[in-house]
Amino acid sequence: MSTQKTVTVPEFVGRKGGEPIVMITAADFTMARLMDSTGEVDCLLVGDSLGTVVQGRPTTLAVTLDQMIYHTEMVVRGTQRALVVADMPFGSYHESIEQAIRNATRMMQATGCTAVKLEGGVRFADTVKALVECGIPVVGHVGLMPQTVHAMGGYKVQRNEQKILDDASAIAEAGAFGVVLECLPAELGKRVTEMIKVPTIGIGAGVHCDGQVLVGHDLLGLFDGHRPKFVRPYADLKEVVRDCVKRFSSDVKARTFPSLEESFR
Repeated sequence: MSTQKTVTVPEFVGRKGGEPIVMITAADFTMARLMDSTGEVDCLLVGDSLGTVVQGRPTTLAVTLDQMIYHTEMVVRGTQRALVVADMPFGSYHESIEQAIRNATRMMQATGCTAVKLEGGVRFADTVKALVECGIPVVGHVGLMPQTVHAMGGYKVQRNEQKILDDASAIAEAGAFGVVLECLPAELGKRVTEMIKVPTIGIGAGVHCDGQVLVGHDLLGLFDGHRPKFVRPYADLKEVVRDCVKRFSSDVKARTFPSLEESFR
């Protein structure tokens, strides 16, 4: 495997309307290395979803910038091919454009990630534009936005068509090189994808997006919690983990672990 990343921002943008983009979330070195080594993942997203699947919190709101930096740095170290995008957590870019530039700059300098992701549409278009003008690549995120889950009244499909179209258009025109679309009717996901000039990455937004993303823990069947309709687990690793622990426990109690071959002499 090459020691240099082969997926760049221009290459990502060039996939618009072409071969679908594969994006998965990761939060640590081992998972990033395993996923990246397949050569099939175009983008690893260090999502603030780690607040739920790693930290065990009910929402992503308590995730801090320091925590995102900590996890992103590990993912970058485990990655050779994929483009690494880091979520900017709640409160890290909301006060002002200056705050957003300062914190996004810190994120990139401290971790070596390629880009950052921000939730929000029209309201944050000027922020996206300012970041891009500073040389910080940005991925947008519209539709269901977990950082504003309380204002939205919970995790549910977003059906305000005009708002979604306006938000996605504003973020794309501000210079984002991709836009995540979360929890939209499939037809609306298609409309947004056809409307904007940069790739759309769907998560519960239908098959017509330019790519798809899943939380790594969901994809692997590791998260033992609520499973949204759009999640397709490709394994049930939580049961594999439980089985391994039970077998280890049995061997320890039977004094068959460690064996003579596993002991020093």
